[in-house]
Amino acid sequence: MARAPEGPAVLIRPTGANVAVPIYVDGCIAQSIYIALRGERQSRPLTHDLFLQTLAALQVSVERVEITEIKNVGGNGTFFSRLVLLQDGREVEVDSRTSDAIAIALRAKCPIFIDEDVVDQAAIPVSNVEGGEAADGGEDADDDEGGGEGDLVGKLKQELASAVREENYEEAARLRDRITELEGSS
Repeated sequence: MARAPEGPAVLIRPTGANVAVPIYVDGCIAQSIYIALRGERQSRPLTHDLFLQTLAALQVSVERVEITEIKNVGGNGTFFSRLVLLQDGREVEVDSRTSDAIAIALRAKCPIFIDEDVVDQAAIPVSNVEGGEAADGGEDADDDEGGGEGDLVGKLKQELASAVREENYEEAARLRDRITELEGSS
């Protein structure tokens, strides 16, 4: 996950490549993806968890996600994706918003494939994103009274979990960004 002027972005980096494709997502999906990346469990299922539980009850598994196309390249292009499901030994393809497909793939622990044409059209050099970018207006870790960055990150993670439990997603996004900033500078 990365933060850009356009909003939160998921960076899809093909294996071994020096480029990544930024896919901008709305705040709620960003939070869902962040929860999946952290492996956090919620007291009640989120929408993507519910979807996977429903598939499991129907004995269907998610085999992979395929990001197949981009339209209106530049700025916030529209990506097209599909879930490839396995039901009774046969593959079933289902059209999906790319952000939802990514959130589902992370939870299902299945691979995400991206078409080479999409990479060619939308990729940016990894060097543009690797260092991360400072969050706007956050306090410095040294200003915390806890005893260093590690203590601050732990405290912020606890606050993040609490904000998510309380469904205060705006505060959770702010905390997530601050944690990402601190972990990136370590």
